[in-house]
Amino acid sequence: MEPALLVRSYVLYFILPLWVIAGLTDYFLHRHTRIEHTSGTKESVLHILQLGEAGIPVVVALLFDINALVIGIMLFALIVHEGTALWDVYYAHTRRYISPWEQHVHSFLEVLPIMAVSFVTVLYWHQFLALFGLGPETPRFVFELKTNALPFVYLVTLFGSIEIFIVIPYGEEIWRCIAAARSRRTHKPSEPSATRVASQ
Repeated sequence: MEPALLVRSYVLYFILPLWVIAGLTDYFLHRHTRIEHTSGTKESVLHILQLGEAGIPVVVALLFDINALVIGIMLFALIVHEGTALWDVYYAHTRRYISPWEQHVHSFLEVLPIMAVSFVTVLYWHQFLALFGLGPETPRFVFELKTNALPFVYLVTLFGSIEIFIVIPYGEEIWRCIAAARSRRTHKPSEPSATRVASQ
């Protein structure tokens, strides 16, 4: 098998499934620390942002031909994702316990997107260079469905796994955080009125 095909298979059948596993593991670690009672909705929103920042370029790269436009989207999303990940940890570390296990899982969630984008960049090097006005090719800034589409079974399996093991769990997480915040507001003791304070 040619090296390019090996790298492509490595991304499709190792890096992407590993990303799903790491994301699901991180969800259970958040749940274990009772995120809804600690860092709460704000951190959960950051998780949803990271899901979008990682998920959108994955969908685009799987469905459309890789060109300068797609590579540009992937690079931009990668930079934003890494920034959001740093923001997430900065916000959470003073509000809930982040175990060594969770920190280790975070390392996967931060590095795997870098690996995936790096491999795609190498495989489509001329379009990467063209993005910056370099190399022998003209940059293509258009969405074109893949000429050789990925196997239908693969796409259904991957997208189904993302829905079941990522989207639904993190949707449950933010729902749980919102519900806990509402419950706290409902059961919060009312402030004594000014009249009552004065009478005391």
